[in-house]
Amino acid sequence: MERALRVLTTLMGWSCVAIGLFHVALGNAAIPGAGSAGTTVDSWGRFMGASFVGYGLAWLWTARQRPIPAREVRWLAGVFLLGGVGRLLSLAVHGWPQWFQIVLTVIELALPPVFLWLAGAQERASRRDVQAVSADR
Repeated sequence: MERALRVLTTLMGWSCVAIGLFHVALGNAAIPGAGSAGTTVDSWGRFMGASFVGYGLAWLWTARQRPIPAREVRWLAGVFLLGGVGRLLSLAVHGWPQWFQIVLTVIELALPPVFLWLAGAQERASRRDVQAVSADR
């Protein structure tokens, strides 16, 4: 479980950093269907790209901990899930977005439960290890 959580957490971190840098560099051009959204949306998108880089760095920091802290994974997964809920809200208010946004919505709704499950399993395993060491003393 720990290896799967570490790999997935690291992959999530690097993905968010790369996506964030892509948005900082390209602005509106990084968002399918938003090429003509104007300078205000471009500015906002680049700012949010930088924020996404920071979010990715938080995932990478978490992945480097030994053991991986379940609380931090839960918070980060919760933020990701909130993004998916935001996309659902947009869908309800404005209708269907460009197809790639739908793919992202599915990922943002499906991946957090996986992180929550792995974090819980890792937390229980770490607790058992501590109890086993304590019992040996």
